[in-house]
Amino acid sequence: MASLPAYVGVLYDAIRERPVPSVKRTEMERGLAKQERINSRTVVNLPLSFDFSSVDDATAFLDWYFDVIKVVGTFTMAHPRTGKQITAQFVGGDIGELRTVEGVDRPYQCDVQIEYLR
Repeated sequence: MASLPAYVGVLYDAIRERPVPSVKRTEMERGLAKQERINSRTVVNLPLSFDFSSVDDATAFLDWYFDVIKVVGTFTMAHPRTGKQITAQFVGGDIGELRTVEGVDRPYQCDVQIEYLR
């Protein structure tokens, strides 16, 4: 299985995890709705900003995206908050747009959204 390349940096101020619980709700005539967990594992969406120190790293990332994981493949990476290894994929295969940012040490960035099972 592919791993997220080491040259890909993660901007830590952009970490905003969102669990997507798999729950079946049954509305009741009175009182609270009944809820039931459908799956034992939960999908977690994790929007991130990746940064790259050079145009060569940004180009290598695009090559990895198209040629190694083939847009929709899964990959392993260290969770940016916990450091634990997770198996993730890009939501809908989308990596956003690669852009240049002025006045920073790592001038190439892209905003992505990954998902993994917890």
